[in-house]
Amino acid sequence: MTRLALVRHGRTAWNAAGRIQGRTDIALDEIGRGQADAAGRLLAGGGWSAVVSSPLVRAHDTARIIAATAHAPLLDPVDALLERDYGEAEGVSVTDAHERWPDRDYPRSESTTVLSSRSERALERLASEHDDLVIVSHGGFLRSGIAALLGHEVPRIANGEVVLLERRSSAWTLSLPAGDHVPR
Repeated sequence: MTRLALVRHGRTAWNAAGRIQGRTDIALDEIGRGQADAAGRLLAGGGWSAVVSSPLVRAHDTARIIAATAHAPLLDPVDALLERDYGEAEGVSVTDAHERWPDRDYPRSESTTVLSSRSERALERLASEHDDLVIVSHGGFLRSGIAALLGHEVPRIANGEVVLLERRSSAWTLSLPAGDHVPR
């Protein structure tokens, strides 16, 4: 059996303001650091082989906190775990972006099809290298990857939320579904 604990990074000032971050490198705020600590406490004692993250500071700092709290080794960041490139929508409020681009096809952005394929490949590759891995990444990336692995849509993943997946044979299942939040 392979287990993945997929964690969305903690909150940033842009999350609090409702701005699309994408690949813009924004640091965690104080609440985000607390969310990372809460995720680490939830995962502590889980026998995780390692923690890995996207190279963006909000994800890597979340991973660092989780690794220390959960007593798991921290691996080097993996570029394949980067968030979707939202192109011209980065920095724009979510409300304004949805009004300007209701189909969510943002100019000069990574397509959702490419994101889905990229996220599924990255998660499968990491799962093949580690049986029990904590992966810290971004909301769009994780939601797309989880949907690809499970074969159906999943709800929005909140900052600091942990989604546990298990693979037995070749089938992935939710062990802790999206929507079940880390205690705060």
